[in-house]
Amino acid sequence: MTFTRTCMTAISLAMLAATTLPAKAASLQVAPVIVDVPAPGATGTITLRNEGLKPIDAQVRVFKWSQKDGREVLEPTRDVVASPPMVKLGSRSDYTVRIVRLSKAPVGGEEAYRLVVDELPDPARTRNGSVTVVLRHSVPVFFAPADGDRPRISWKTEVRGGQLLVSAENAGGRRMRFANMSVSDGSRQVSFGNGLIGYSLAGSTMTWSRPAPRGFGGTIRVAADSDAGPVNTVAK
Repeated sequence: MTFTRTCMTAISLAMLAATTLPAKAASLQVAPVIVDVPAPGATGTITLRNEGLKPIDAQVRVFKWSQKDGREVLEPTRDVVASPPMVKLGSRSDYTVRIVRLSKAPVGGEEAYRLVVDELPDPARTRNGSVTVVLRHSVPVFFAPADGDRPRISWKTEVRGGQLLVSAENAGGRRMRFANMSVSDGSRQVSFGNGLIGYSLAGSTMTWSRPAPRGFGGTIRVAADSDAGPVNTVAK
């Protein structure tokens, strides 16, 4: 594995696992938590706020977001940029960052990106030129066609190597977000956690896994909350 690929894998895992700390515990705040830009728009914005008493520096980057073989993939991109990419925020101050799609070609299908905002440490406290991230926010960004198709999800489950794999295959033209997901075979239930579980992007498949109870199988039902309403369906 090349150095670049190794770094991108580490960045991907860190960004997709990132959570926003409570306001009292974090200096850097980001709003909104999702950016949707319908065609013909090509620009969105986020607001950075420093809730702390000291100035802070923040770095803003954009990554192309896709799902391959049931996993999240984040890759560098020049198609969408953040302006400016570096921000200095004074105490209790706000700053608006623009997210700009540079391509002039019409959006053919929903495009997914991740905007990553890192609070950087005081340069005086860095050593040997290394940079340590204090806090990271990862914000989904979508550019969608005006006549985009709705999400169309089909569910599949499999027990492999002691793991219960649950896959959401999205044959539609718009992503779907899932939360509070659980899977049941009628006598046992496996929770995939409370709160946000993740997304199935347009034209993609996302897979989640948990340890499988012994003998788990038969007719398996998936229950979850989504941005399109409750999910309660039998998986294939």
